[in-house]
Amino acid sequence: MKSSRTAVLIVMDGIGLNDNEYGNAVKAAYTPTLDRLMQECPNISIKAHGTAVGLPSDEDMGNSEVGHNALGCGQIYSQGAKLVNESIDNGKIFTSKTWNTLISNCIENKSILHFIGLLSDGNVHSNIEHLKAMIKRAKEQGVSRVRIHILLDGRDVEATSALRYVDDLENLLSGLNCEDFDARIASGGGRMKITMDRYEANWDMVRLGWETHVLGLGRQFSNATEAIKAYREEYGVIDQDLPPFVIADENGPVGRIQDNDSVIMFNFRGDRAIEISKAFEDEDFSRFDRIIKPKVIYAGMLQYDGDLKIPKRYLVEPPHITNTLSELLIRHGIKQYAVSETQKYGHVTYFWNGNRLEKFDELLEEFEEIPSDRVPFEQRPWMKAAEITDKVIEAIRSDKYGFIRANFPNGDMVGHTGSFQAAKIAVEAVDLCLGRIIEAVNEAEAILIVTADHGNADEMYEKAKANELPRPKTSHTLNPVPFIIYDKLHKHEIKEGSYGLANVASTIARLFNIEKPDVWEDSMI
Repeated sequence: MKSSRTAVLIVMDGIGLNDNEYGNAVKAAYTPTLDRLMQECPNISIKAHGTAVGLPSDEDMGNSEVGHNALGCGQIYSQGAKLVNESIDNGKIFTSKTWNTLISNCIENKSILHFIGLLSDGNVHSNIEHLKAMIKRAKEQGVSRVRIHILLDGRDVEATSALRYVDDLENLLSGLNCEDFDARIASGGGRMKITMDRYEANWDMVRLGWETHVLGLGRQFSNATEAIKAYREEYGVIDQDLPPFVIADENGPVGRIQDNDSVIMFNFRGDRAIEISKAFEDEDFSRFDRIIKPKVIYAGMLQYDGDLKIPKRYLVEPPHITNTLSELLIRHGIKQYAVSETQKYGHVTYFWNGNRLEKFDELLEEFEEIPSDRVPFEQRPWMKAAEITDKVIEAIRSDKYGFIRANFPNGDMVGHTGSFQAAKIAVEAVDLCLGRIIEAVNEAEAILIVTADHGNADEMYEKAKANELPRPKTSHTLNPVPFIIYDKLHKHEIKEGSYGLANVASTIARLFNIEKPDVWEDSMI
């Protein structure tokens, strides 16, 4: 018999488990609610990175996108880097219609092949090895000119590691360049300054990226290394916050994007690639004045939004995710409510539902977005946690929903800033909200599940050498995350075993006394 009790899932984004106290804002935070849950309730640590979420190896950090895919679909799909790795290794990317259209366009028009994307090996948004493979193949197939527009990371990798990747790329280009082939870095800037906005939170970032990559407007340098060194000295900021730059020679910018060129966005993760894709593709675009819209052939590494078909052309087919938890609950008539603020709204909706923008059922699914503040996260580390909590409590008390899910972005978004003190406050804000939610759960005799999608705030410092000050760590971690069941009416027993995020869906199904699909990972209870 299907359970009629409400289940509430809270995703504490970026709050992982780490026994080490060094740089651990989660351990340093005052978290009486989370401490009590871990002491008194059935709980286990589960994997949220690497092969547990479909990434190539256990050296690969998890992220919110693959994490919410795994949470929402109960299965492990090849994701991001692994998906692209497979396509490059088996050659499918280079036999795709899109790749051949891009290449043929450049050869026929004697035009430039442009690459835009995050220059690192963080394996969260992109991988420099994918870029290098495509540049090599482009030369082999007869493309004569390539320009690369680099977005500097310092978030999924070490905070000031940009020059390592620039040197790697420049070494490749110098080895490939010859009389018949000319490849150069053309522009760049920090990922949190230009181009890579998400969820339409700050279109000015995209405008600035457009002006830099397409129009060639901005401060000019002779090479990327010179630009990075100059900005570091002048501004004292980490890579993700470096201002935009344009590479120029005696004739001006070396790589403006112009009519008849081909353009590849080589990020494989979608959230921070959608807006720049719209700027290239939308004829009725109105978010900012593009000044010039060159007639180019544009493609993404993946299709970043399958429902809205963004972009129209892409190089690698995304995983086709079916049999999600939402679909299972809908088949059993269970109404669902999902809420977060803008920064993670897409994660409890689009990514949770298997990269699907539209609802499976308009009557049985309700989504609510709380607009995020447009201020640096370290300046307001509590973000919209209180407002999300208000909505969760309202949903519980309404008695309208069988399943409620919410994401608190604080541990992740504030963790990315590198500010230990701000991250500590962020974790405390989430803990305070958990306490309020538990009160409402008790009133409704509901079940509360608490977990996270990956770690971040649990490791805020890079390992420092002797006599060195700690360096901020702005990337995700390889640490496991908690999985906790709070139920004052029933004591659940978690089975021994090794589990990951993909085991959560079947566990929730078990709480509803619903049989899981055969393709899902096993329940933990």
